[in-house]
Amino acid sequence: MYYISTRNKSERVSGAQAVVQGIASDGGLYVPEQIPSVTKEELAALKAMEYPERAAFIIGKFLPELSDGLKDWCERAYSRFDGDPAPIVKADGKYFLELWHGPTHAFKDMALTLLPYLMTGSKKILNRTDKTLILVATSGDTGKAALEGFKDVEGTACAVFYPFGGVSNLQKLQMTTQRGGNVFVSAIKGNFDDAQTAVKKIFASQGVKDKLAEKGYNLSSANSINWGRLVPQIAYYFSAYVDLADSGEIEDGEEVVFTVPTGNFGNILAAYYAMKMGLPIKRLVCASNRNNVLTDFFESGTYDLKREFHKTISPSMDILISSNFERLIFETSGRNDKLTKQRMEKLATEGKYTVSDVEMKEIARTFAAYSADDEITKETIADFFDESGYVLDPHSAVAFDATMRFEEETGEERIVTVCTASPYKFAASVLEAIGETVPRDDGAALTKLEEETALPLPESLSELPSLKIRFGGCVDKDGIEQAVINSVIRE
Repeated sequence: MYYISTRNKSERVSGAQAVVQGIASDGGLYVPEQIPSVTKEELAALKAMEYPERAAFIIGKFLPELSDGLKDWCERAYSRFDGDPAPIVKADGKYFLELWHGPTHAFKDMALTLLPYLMTGSKKILNRTDKTLILVATSGDTGKAALEGFKDVEGTACAVFYPFGGVSNLQKLQMTTQRGGNVFVSAIKGNFDDAQTAVKKIFASQGVKDKLAEKGYNLSSANSINWGRLVPQIAYYFSAYVDLADSGEIEDGEEVVFTVPTGNFGNILAAYYAMKMGLPIKRLVCASNRNNVLTDFFESGTYDLKREFHKTISPSMDILISSNFERLIFETSGRNDKLTKQRMEKLATEGKYTVSDVEMKEIARTFAAYSADDEITKETIADFFDESGYVLDPHSAVAFDATMRFEEETGEERIVTVCTASPYKFAASVLEAIGETVPRDDGAALTKLEEETALPLPESLSELPSLKIRFGGCVDKDGIEQAVINSVIRE
C-alpha cells in the first residue's frame, strides 16, 4: 500500500517510508492511497483473538509490508500492559473503553509502545542505517509515552518539548524523571500550540536536517501526525466493538456511537478511519473542553484560531491547532490536495478557513460535538462517582458529559465513552471535584485518592515524587532549534 500527502497527492511513498519520515516533505500529512475494508466475516473472526492479534490484523491492512513481524511486535508491546490493553467496562448502565492500562497510564501507550517496532522494522525494509531522532511536542501524555517507548531503543533518540505550566504535576514528573540514555526533555515558554508550531518548523527546516545528518540522524515524529502512530489507534475501536458483540451487549452489525475527548484530533480520527473501513459506527461525538475550536467548527463550518487560549484541568486537550484535522478536511473535500493546502496556508496566515456547505453536510452525518468547561467537568466527575463509584479523569469526564448530552438529545443508548487517562494522573483535580481537600504533596494526593476511591494506585506513579529530576530546563520558542541539536550532541 502506498501513502500520499494531504497537500500533494503526487508525493507517493511506501508505508515504511511514511512511518520513518513521519511528515510529508511539503508539510502535509500522509494518508493511505486507498482505505482498506474489513468484511463482516473478518470482523466476526476478531472475536476469537486476543488484543495483540486483533491489532496486528488491523494494522496489517495498512502496513502489509510489515505483516511478518506484526503479531510478534504487538505481543511484545501489549505484554507491558496491566491485563487487557483496551477493556470495555460497564458502570451504571454506561459503556467505557478504558485505554489507560499501559506503562504511562494514558491512551498514547496504545500506539507508542508499538511505534518503536514499526519504526525499526520499516528502517530495515528501507535499508536505513542512520539513527532516528524522534521529535515530540506534547500537551502532557504523548511525551511520556514516547519517552517510555523509545528509551534505550538502539538507533534512536527522543527529544520532547512540553508547554511550561501547561501540564499536570504528575505529567511533568513523568517526563522530567524519565530514565534512559537516549532521551531529552525540555519545557518551552508558551502553550502547546507554540510547541507544536516550533516542532513543525524544525521538520520543514533543511538547515536543521543538515545539522542532524552531520551527527548521523534523520528526523521523525511520535505525534499522531505520523501515520505509524495513528494506525495502532484504529485497532482498539474494532476490538471494543467485537467485545460488545461477543458479550451480548449489542447484536452483530448493530451500530454504536463513540464519544472521544479530543485535542489534536488523532484519537477520534482513528475512529473515523475505522468507520470508513466498515466498522458499524453510527456517529462520532467530538468532546472538547473550554478550548472549543472544534465544537465551533462543527457548528459553523469555520475553523477559527482567533480566540483566547484557556488553561484547564484537562490540559492534554488545551489545543487550538488540531493537526490531525487536516486529514479529515482532506477526506471530506473529496481528497482535494490543492484545496487542503490552500486551507492550511490560510490557517497559518489568516488564522481561519471555511469549508463548503456540501462538505459540512457530510461531516454532520458523521460527527456531533460538545464542549464542557472546568465546572461542568468537575460536576460530571463528582456526580458519576456518587452514582456509580466509577472514577473519571478530567478528560474522560469531558467526554462523558458529551455522551450524556448526546443521549438526551437523540435517545441513543449504545454509546461508548472513550477514557484516555488514569484518574491518578490528575489526582488533585479529581480530589477537588469529589469534594476532598487536596494535599500539597503529590505523593500524599495520590495516596488520598486511592483511599477515597479504592481505585488501585499503580506503583509506577506512586514512586514518581521520590525520583530524581533529570530534566529541568526551559527554552524560548526561538531556542528550540538549538535545543534539538544539543539533544543529540548530549545523547
